[in-house]
Parts: sequence; structure tokens; C-alpha cells
Amino acid sequence: MAPNSCPPGHNWDGSRKGPKTTRALRIDPSSPTRLLRSARMATCHFCGNAIEWCHRADGTPIPLHPHELPTRHVPGIHRWHLAGGIAHTGAPNTAWCRITHRALCPATTHTPAPAPELQQLRRTLALRTRHLIDHAGFQPRPAPITPSAAAETPTEVMRLPVVQLLHIRYLAPRPLPAIRCVAQTLRRTRCRNPVADEHLPGRWMLMPTDPPATGGRRHLADHLLPAEMAVYDLTHLHTSEQLRWRGQRCPAHAHSRAADIALTQWEPFDAFTHYRHIRTHIPTPAGRDDAS
Repeated sequence: MAPNSCPPGHNWDGSRKGPKTTRALRIDPSSPTRLLRSARMATCHFCGNAIEWCHRADGTPIPLHPHELPTRHVPGIHRWHLAGGIAHTGAPNTAWCRITHRALCPATTHTPAPAPELQQLRRTLALRTRHLIDHAGFQPRPAPITPSAAAETPTEVMRLPVVQLLHIRYLAPRPLPAIRCVAQTLRRTRCRNPVADEHLPGRWMLMPTDPPATGGRRHLADHLLPAEMAVYDLTHLHTSEQLRWRGQRCPAHAHSRAADIALTQWEPFDAFTHYRHIRTHIPTPAGRDDAS
């Protein structure tokens, strides 16, 4: 049987080859959200291994290792978790957590050395980097600045308010007057109005810390946590008003069909993870802006 030869620029069946096109995700004008994302996965420029880009509460991106790890194998300063699409430090009472790629990157000389539990994973990533260099033509960039545990751990933590709405406690992303609406304006920018409504304020109250703990965790709570803590309570407001706070909308956009242009930044409160934010006294009116 004679071989079937095709002219250049044609497929095996004789059809003409078309130009390679890249797919692009577009948001329909009638979509209720503007938060669809693509291409979150990427590769490290220094070692070639896969990373997943996520955003912190302040909007800054952070590269995470794409797989979860057992929490018991990850040191506390390297633990991260995702809540509502936002990356937060710590792993509140979960058996699995995330870790930054920087803590595992084989192209970086870590000071101090990584924990023994992470050494095997770092060796695996180093072997894959060598394979990419030898067989895939990967050209790594110069090694980044050596990170340290002290550099990744913030020296000062701003105390954030704990808000109770819909009978659930949340850690606010910033002081109450600075929490902004996430709705999109007619100019396709984020609304600058605050979420707080001066006509329907919440109230500061001392409430039992009462974390959802049992067994050994309850024993730790009794010895390490205060009996009461200051909480900005919104449960006395109408349900629709609490839903407005939960959706992080200003009064002007409470019932608007405008799309969200940013993610809400409420983080479920955990007394052990967020112990630095626990207040034992109600903020005074003079220091309300700083304390709240």
C-alpha cells in the first residue's frame, strides 16, 4: 500500500492546519460576579516546580505548594489555609494545611534548615528540578534571597476586631471603619464606601470565649484562654442587615445587582489561631478606631 504523504501545512487527512489559538476566559456581561479566575497554576522561575497563586486578605499574592500536607508535619510558622478563596496563616483545628512554596523551594538555601518532615519533599522537588534541567531545557533564574523564619513571621500583629453576625464569629479583615464595600461601581471600580452604617451600629459586648472545643482542646482552652472576650455583636439587627455585613456591602449597594469586584475577607474566628486578636476589655470610645 502506497504511503499517504501530505503537503506541508496540512494534516494527515489533507485538511489545512490552522493557527494555534489560546483559550481565554471571558465574563459574560450578565454574570453576577467579576471574580472568575484562570491560570492560577504556574511554575517557579527558580526551580521549575508547580505553584498555585493565591491572594491574602490584603490582596497581595502568595505562591503555595499545590498539595495539602499533614498539619503535624508542618511547623506552625509555615502553616496556611484557604477560607473563602483567601489564604490565611495557621491551620485552625484541621488535619491538613497548605505551605508556601518558598519554604520548600530547592533553589533556595533555607536558614535555618527546613524541618526534618519536609526534607524528603524538598529532595523530591530537587530531583524534579534536575530532571527539568537535564531533559526539558529548563533554565533556572538566579537563586532568590535566602528567606528566614523570622522574615516570614510578622513582628507586629495589628489587633483586629471579632464580629458576631448570624450567630457566627468572624475575624474582621481590618478595623471596622476601614472595611470597604466589595461592589463594583458604574465606573467599574471598587466602591469606596464603608460597610458600617452609622444609623444601625453594632454594639461591643463581653461574651464567653467558648471555643468549639472538647477533650484535650477544652482543657487547653480553660488554661490558656480568657473566660470572656470583647465581640462586636450584630445579632440584634435584622437578618437582612446581617447578611449585608456578611456580603461586605455598603448600605447603598445592599440590594443592588452590581457585581462583586473583590472577595469578601471575613475569616471564621478560631480562638487558638487568632488568640492575638482577643481583647478582654471593651474598646473605649476614644480609641475605638484603633481598637476596633
